[in-house]
Amino acid sequence: MRSRRLVLATGLYAVALALIGLWKTPVDRGVPVTDFAPVRWMTDLLDLQPWQAYDLVETSANVVLFVPLGVLVLLWFRHWSWLAAVGVAFATTVTIELLQQALRPERFASLNDVMANTLGGLIGGLLVVGARAMGRRSGDEVVSDHRAD
Repeated sequence: MRSRRLVLATGLYAVALALIGLWKTPVDRGVPVTDFAPVRWMTDLLDLQPWQAYDLVETSANVVLFVPLGVLVLLWFRHWSWLAAVGVAFATTVTIELLQQALRPERFASLNDVMANTLGGLIGGLLVVGARAMGRRSGDEVVSDHRAD
């Protein structure tokens, strides 16, 4: 049996991903993203226009949103490779984008989102692979299959 923590984390992540991905309007609508101090600092540092800063924040958020998916895939299926995490992330994001296109006219399906989300899945998968490699070197199992609490 899988760890209750892993089951809970997976369930919470799935709900959050569905809400963010399939919400009627973009989740950042009405949020002055470019007014946040860290974004203003980045805008000044990189000499970006506000729309460029917004695009960078949106893309970064998409990457970060899918890192947990890559991690969770390899925690559930410990013998799968990082490529499997990439495949699951890609399939998941394509599904979300197609559902947005079909069900949410206020939302926009985007190839950029697919690429950023897939990159997040890759990063998550590589984090698990790296943690496991470090654990093997030190003699500890850093990221196990979580069969017990």
